[in-house]
Amino acid sequence: MEFWRKSSYSGPSNNCVEVGWRKSSYSPNNNNCVEVGLGVDAVGVRDTKDRDGGHLAVPVPSWHRFIGAVKGGVFDR
Repeated sequence: MEFWRKSSYSGPSNNCVEVGWRKSSYSPNNNNCVEVGLGVDAVGVRDTKDRDGGHLAVPVPSWHRFIGAVKGGVFDR
């Protein structure tokens, strides 16, 4: 599964920018974080410290439910 995609602001030519994995803006600067890659059918999640160690692919609807639960405080202690 590929998590690189062409930017929606790119034109029809091949002169475009591809976007892929991104680190959360809430992550500290010490690389103790995860990166997220938005694919067509899934969202990829990987460890910033071990980018070659593989990734977890989560179906898009499940990812949206997870993000909703995080925002709703379901996992707060």
